[in-house]
Amino acid sequence: MKRVSILGATGSIGQNTLDLVRRAPEGAFEVVALTGGRNVAQLAADAREARAQVAVTAHEECLPALRAALDGSGVEAAAGQGALAEAAARPADWVMSAIVGAAGLAPGLAALEQGATLALANKESMVCAGPLVIETARRHGGTVLPVDSEHSAIFQGLVGEDREAVERIVITASGGAFRDWPLERLAQATLAEASTHPNWAMGQRITIDSASMFNKALEVIETREFFGLDPERIEVLVHPESLVHALVGFADGALMAHVGPPDMRHAIGYALNWPERRPLPVERLDLARIGQLTFRAPDDRRYPALRLAREVMAQGGLSGAAFNAAKEVALDGFIAGRIGFLQMAEVVEETLTRLWSEPGRIDAPFTLDNVLSLDAFARGAAGQVITERAA
Repeated sequence: MKRVSILGATGSIGQNTLDLVRRAPEGAFEVVALTGGRNVAQLAADAREARAQVAVTAHEECLPALRAALDGSGVEAAAGQGALAEAAARPADWVMSAIVGAAGLAPGLAALEQGATLALANKESMVCAGPLVIETARRHGGTVLPVDSEHSAIFQGLVGEDREAVERIVITASGGAFRDWPLERLAQATLAEASTHPNWAMGQRITIDSASMFNKALEVIETREFFGLDPERIEVLVHPESLVHALVGFADGALMAHVGPPDMRHAIGYALNWPERRPLPVERLDLARIGQLTFRAPDDRRYPALRLAREVMAQGGLSGAAFNAAKEVALDGFIAGRIGFLQMAEVVEETLTRLWSEPGRIDAPFTLDNVLSLDAFARGAAGQVITERAA
């Protein structure tokens, strides 16, 4: 029996993970901890059904409601950041890290510190603190498995291969909601339009990040951190069908492609069952019906986030933490109606420019305190940029 915890259980990744646990043969998994945000009703219902040891909400004011919903179930209820860290540190064999944003870093590290296999759907952890995550896993005997569909595809494509023979990695992007819009129309893009994805069923924030390609920009950095490739050997292609998730190019010119339906249960299931492959309830592709797969180079004018990601990698140090923090604040600003769609990239770029102009700001060692400190500073700087633009 594999002991599992799911951090971010009420989000789309967490719900898909629970779906696979629910479908598994009886006795295959024991659920240790589930964590969530304000959706206390969902969290409590899932914890009851899974017979979890503990359910944790990140928001302390939600604790009374969670306790009431779990009354008589035998499931422990807890709340707050300390409780999240404690839940992540409970003995488990496998931990899903699906908390959105930089908030997922500390719980993920807590899981690795007790030697767990960390299934990492929280790309921000690698973007903000990749060296810290990898070193924590090495020091404590933990394992980090990628759950982003692209990085899972790369990981699978490298099984049994000589890493020294890898020449390049290509990750694909759907292009998001605005991939076929005229450039001049993007400035008028609304929140509702940006919140609709053409292929994937995801939460609002990641759907908007897909439209702006900030999601892919983070994944470019994540690819570098996970697989150790030089940035110039990481490529991005727009692939509207979202069926080829990544390709690995080798020194002999061969390209190994991972092809599958746009269903996150594939990548989650691979990590959940690793190192084995087991049947998954995902669509079996009919390539004759699909007929063709199309690819095109991304337009930097449409997707400036990709250029910014490469500048972040060139600057190095803690630049990834600053990039992610500024991106999250800019996204908040767009959702709140304070800035337009195209202004998100402008806010991030201006924030990075200001941080890079301050000697020593990004050169601190990779520790959790340093990462969180820079994260807070960059958030403040990005907020100031938005305020100045609104004045």
